[in-house]
Amino acid sequence: MGDVTEQTQTAGAAADDFVVRMAGVGVRRGRTELLSGLDWQVELDERWVILGANGAGKTTLLRLAAAEMHPTTGVVDLLGERLGRVDVFELRPRIGFCTAALANRVPPDEVVRDVVVSAGYAVLGRWREEYDSLDHDRAMGLLGMLGIPHLADRRFGTLSEGERKRTLISRALMTDPEMLLLDEPAAGLDLGGREDLVARLSSLAMDPDAPATVLVTHHVEEIPPGFTHLLLLSDGAVVASGLLEDVLTSENLTKTFNQPLELERSGARYFARRAG
Repeated sequence: MGDVTEQTQTAGAAADDFVVRMAGVGVRRGRTELLSGLDWQVELDERWVILGANGAGKTTLLRLAAAEMHPTTGVVDLLGERLGRVDVFELRPRIGFCTAALANRVPPDEVVRDVVVSAGYAVLGRWREEYDSLDHDRAMGLLGMLGIPHLADRRFGTLSEGERKRTLISRALMTDPEMLLLDEPAAGLDLGGREDLVARLSSLAMDPDAPATVLVTHHVEEIPPGFTHLLLLSDGAVVASGLLEDVLTSENLTKTFNQPLELERSGARYFARRAG
């Protein structure tokens, strides 16, 4: 009996190391398969990049990880809970999710400080909910970490694209989530804005107290130093998955984007271009 108990405890501890576990996952809408036969696991201390072309299934995969949709087939476990057996409204506050769709729902006259602090009630637009000084201090600290404390009293609708992205990342971190999901955070930014954001995400990735993080992008140039793992998607299926340095190769990029690509590295950053 002692051996059985010890094995059960060990298995439970191992299971607790995963914030995401997907097995045989498929998502179908009508006759279209958005994801097919996908297996993927994310551990507590990992920082993942999901890379692929438009329509590869990246955002669908992220929405599964955010408990915003259920798979058609397969099993999805998030933070120790199985989709289909858990109240997603209790699960979602444990996940920080930053997406362009959220930006479109923020009232344009909402003050930046309130956009961040209102994550505590999972609402957009201040109403009658109350926050204490600790809530406001945390919101200001997160805005400072993202380099925009001076925007705290600005209206969201007056912000640039880059400022909006950093505001929403601050909001995603407000509840001290166990997992952070970033859907194309550098999309639409100019070169300076992209590089500033990549540097700040790199600092976050290297913080041992930061949550497990998953970042979706189309571009290897947007991969922040400090990210550890890479999942390559093409047509809803996994091309390759594992340690970033092992998976990010010219050969795998060529398979992922279905054209000859060459990968270059400069320090901790990557660059890709068409071969020939």
